[in-house]
Amino acid sequence: MAISKSKIAVGLLVGGILTVVFGTVLVFVGPIIIDDQIAKNVEINPKNEMSYTMWKDIPVPFFMSVYFFNVLNPQEILNGEKPMVEQRGPYVYSEKRWKDNITFHENYTVSYKEYRQYHFERDMSVGDESDVVTIPNMLVLGAAIMMEKLPYPVRMIISASFKAFKETAFLTKPVGELMWGYDSKLVDFLNNYFPGMLPSTGKFGLFAEFNNSNTGLFTVNTGQDDIRKVHKVDSWNGLKKVDYWRTEQCNMINGTAGQMWPPFMTPESTLPFYSPDACRSMELVYQRPGSVGGVPVYRFVAPTTLFANGTDYAPNEGFCPCRQSGLLNVSSCRQKSPVFISHPHFFNADPFLLSTVLGLSPNEDDHGLFIDIHPETGVPMNVSVRLQLNLYMKAVSGITETGKISEVVMPMIWFGESGYIDGPILKTFHTNLVVMPAMMEYMQYIFISLGLATILGAVILKTQDKDDINEPKASSSGSERQAEKYVINDSEKPM
Repeated sequence: MAISKSKIAVGLLVGGILTVVFGTVLVFVGPIIIDDQIAKNVEINPKNEMSYTMWKDIPVPFFMSVYFFNVLNPQEILNGEKPMVEQRGPYVYSEKRWKDNITFHENYTVSYKEYRQYHFERDMSVGDESDVVTIPNMLVLGAAIMMEKLPYPVRMIISASFKAFKETAFLTKPVGELMWGYDSKLVDFLNNYFPGMLPSTGKFGLFAEFNNSNTGLFTVNTGQDDIRKVHKVDSWNGLKKVDYWRTEQCNMINGTAGQMWPPFMTPESTLPFYSPDACRSMELVYQRPGSVGGVPVYRFVAPTTLFANGTDYAPNEGFCPCRQSGLLNVSSCRQKSPVFISHPHFFNADPFLLSTVLGLSPNEDDHGLFIDIHPETGVPMNVSVRLQLNLYMKAVSGITETGKISEVVMPMIWFGESGYIDGPILKTFHTNLVVMPAMMEYMQYIFISLGLATILGAVILKTQDKDDINEPKASSSGSERQAEKYVINDSEKPM
């Protein structure tokens, strides 16, 4: 027995309506399902094998590129002339990072220490670690500033000790020794008789503390109770705040540890993090959208207020005593040594700083700081953090090694830490975070379109069925009228 078109139309109509309803439900439920999966995958949980492994043993290749400001006129500087420098670099080091001593707590936090290790990459560098450069001698010029207010006879004794140990205002040494430490009789003397004056007890080097070291004991939120808190620092070395600075706000430990952030970001979001190396919390701001390997990202950069002084930006008053904007005085957490952090080549700093040193040329492409974040997960896809180490120096009476040095914030080195997600990890990210959501979105509209097409087909089929029913009736009526015509015509004929 054949099924009527009317019944088929009803079946198609019901199926079409159900398909449209299913597609419409996906429109609203699909994003919720995706967000729920993201939340489960970005929380710090050993059950999330891939994401936990990425958090624990960072698989992304990180590199530290170091540039020295080779001093071209050391004798002229001692005579009061303006310093002239040339940039030498990069000297590139691969950086391995991993977390150890991982302990989960009942309050949804986890403690760990992150270790770092550096290995020189000759093929990526401009030269070898044996290359020789000249930079200011922090032991002499830094100590001179630190001892400036001591009685004049004491300063003369300090100057005599510099001479006895053959220490001068400028050092000319191989890159490797300046980075990781060199033997110094003065360092041995200070460590023996003035313990704690220097940051390290072994060899003295600009990065001597960094290699094979950790950044302290971090305790961060796992996000298992509230995904909005994931990666946010609960304490550092057991502290809820530091005491390096002059105000409560400046001493706060804000944001994350600087590697990942909570998911579901918007252009109004910021990237707060605590940096043990800078001894303070910092915050980056949204600049623009972008893409890394097909994965959508938000670029966050350092605002001009990051290193502004208290006069130009009142909330930074707690980081003072300040000099020109563009400098962060870190002497309070560096054994009172007159060390300042800035962007490379004094980028985004007071133009006065640039006028005091010859050979600098700042620009955003080479010297700006940025982090490209996948907004849905809070995972950095491309990172370039660039900072410069500067030494405040000037002539100090009684310490003849300082000569007639004019007051200046002298660039010594700048370094950039960079890393980006690539290879299989990037493909996995692209598949899970771009392709799959796009497929789900397409599926929503495919179901809706298919449902509407089915409904339209049902309407057409129903209409055709009505026409088929009405057509025989029309034919029958026509035949009856024709018969009546013949009857009338016959009756009108004469008998």
